[in-house]
Amino acid sequence: MSDQDDISSNRNVEEHLKSLRPKAALSRRDVMAATLASSFALATQPIAAETRITTDTNGLEAGEVKIPSGDIALPAYRAMPASGGPFPVVLVVQEIFGVHEHIRDVCRRLAKLGYMAIAPELYVRQGDVSNLKSIDEIRAIVALVPDAQVLGDLDAVVAFAKQSGKGDGARLAITGFCWGGRITWMYTAHNPAVRAGVAWYGRLVGETNILTPSHPVNIAAKLNAPVLGLYGGADEGIPLDTIEKMRAACAGAGKTCEIKVYDGVPHAFHADYRPSYRPDAAKDGWARMLAWFKQNGVA
Repeated sequence: MSDQDDISSNRNVEEHLKSLRPKAALSRRDVMAATLASSFALATQPIAAETRITTDTNGLEAGEVKIPSGDIALPAYRAMPASGGPFPVVLVVQEIFGVHEHIRDVCRRLAKLGYMAIAPELYVRQGDVSNLKSIDEIRAIVALVPDAQVLGDLDAVVAFAKQSGKGDGARLAITGFCWGGRITWMYTAHNPAVRAGVAWYGRLVGETNILTPSHPVNIAAKLNAPVLGLYGGADEGIPLDTIEKMRAACAGAGKTCEIKVYDGVPHAFHADYRPSYRPDAAKDGWARMLAWFKQNGVA
């Protein structure tokens, strides 16, 4: 694709977004004032308190930060050790429910292990999903989010981490869950600085449009780093044949992609606050993720 084609494509996306803006997108003033959800997204209620993992902030610097990205200040949750550094950086990409308490806890878990973990709110321009009770309402917002916007915002997060003096840009990894699992594959193909990706049950194939021009199976040849995929064998939204297509695409492109499928395990098996949580698979997947980071020079 030529530079002119890129410019034309970007203009088409911008025009498409403008046509949608009156229905869902926030004003710039609202975006600049946006903050992270105070706890869990309403759509995830009730919370399974008996199984939920809670990680404290002792020994950590943890909380909301605002990250310059284009013409907005992107709200994000950052957690890292309170002293030392620079630390290896892990981008933590949200579930479809946004950067709520579970995603923030994942950041704290990683920070306890010596990482700077940052989870940006990647739908902020399109709307606030934390107060929506229906998954259909959330999907209507998420459908407006362009891949190009997401990738650009993640670039801004990486720049922020490096410029802070506390993030080591040479040791960069990304992990994401559900919606963020797909983005993990996509960003690993986008940024040559990524050294490792770990995708938790992210969609691999799908229809394309002006906002979502490709999917992981289409960009396997462009992957810049090894990717570990963690999937449930009983995930009704991600058929096993699509996992095989991804394996074949990676193998055909000569890329290092290891995909672990947990037999009989549903979607969102790492989400310890939901009925889908499967502690054995979640624990094994977490251990595999940390080993993957270490194996690929991120730890």
